[in-house]
Amino acid sequence: MSHNPLGQQTEYLSEYAPHLLFSIARAESRKQLGIESGLPFFGMDIWTGYELSWLNESGKPVVAVAEFRIPCNSEFIIESKSFKLYLNSLNQTRFASVNEVRDIVERDLSQAAKAQVTVQVFPVGSGGYLAEVARPVAIELDDLDVTVDAYHPAPDLLVVSSEQVSETLVSHLLKTNCPVTGQPDWASVFIRYTGKKIMHENLLRYLISFREHQDFHEHCVERIFCDLQRVCKPEALSVYARYTRRGGLDINPFRSTDSSIQPDAIRLIRQ
Repeated sequence: MSHNPLGQQTEYLSEYAPHLLFSIARAESRKQLGIESGLPFFGMDIWTGYELSWLNESGKPVVAVAEFRIPCNSEFIIESKSFKLYLNSLNQTRFASVNEVRDIVERDLSQAAKAQVTVQVFPVGSGGYLAEVARPVAIELDDLDVTVDAYHPAPDLLVVSSEQVSETLVSHLLKTNCPVTGQPDWASVFIRYTGKKIMHENLLRYLISFREHQDFHEHCVERIFCDLQRVCKPEALSVYARYTRRGGLDINPFRSTDSSIQPDAIRLIRQ
């Protein structure tokens, strides 16, 4: 794989260049969480590409939206800037069909992630994909009146009661930062669990505590999942973050104790 393009001057190639993809091992971050051997979750990273384009055999542009699903047990994540540069390299490349584009991209991403990546491509004229903005079906935490003084991950803020519940919570206040450029990343995070009730005010303060934290989207969600599992000990737990797009891509990591749950590809108001 090529060198990490983050923080570097960039040459934008417009003809097919799979070597642009840059892989980052998941192992180092998971080692810090103590989960380098045996994952405590199932899940995937759902990427949405809103600026996919190529040329048909007559040289006429085609524009599309694509969804990429990378399993959480892949050896590598794909660095987002390199992903964007790779997709841009399709712009002046001719392909015979949508299926050819899908198959080539699926092959290249699978090689970069060292796992089977699935790709769906939706030409814009076909309509339908994530057309409507969804209203979250969850208890929103953001109107709670809390005092905040922690802006780095603080799992000690988490508190449970003796009450047994099953609920889905959401906060739109999650902000993390790119570990290389320091640029802010914004997200809505959904937490679905069964077990002792997690006190809502404490959970909101905990989620806000990521505000100055620097890490990749996928690693942040895994840290949230592991903190909740370790401190709150729920019987079942899913964590799903819908990040806002940057450069035409959004990244939406999903982690769950239940291998049968498939996350919905929803579009929120900031997406």
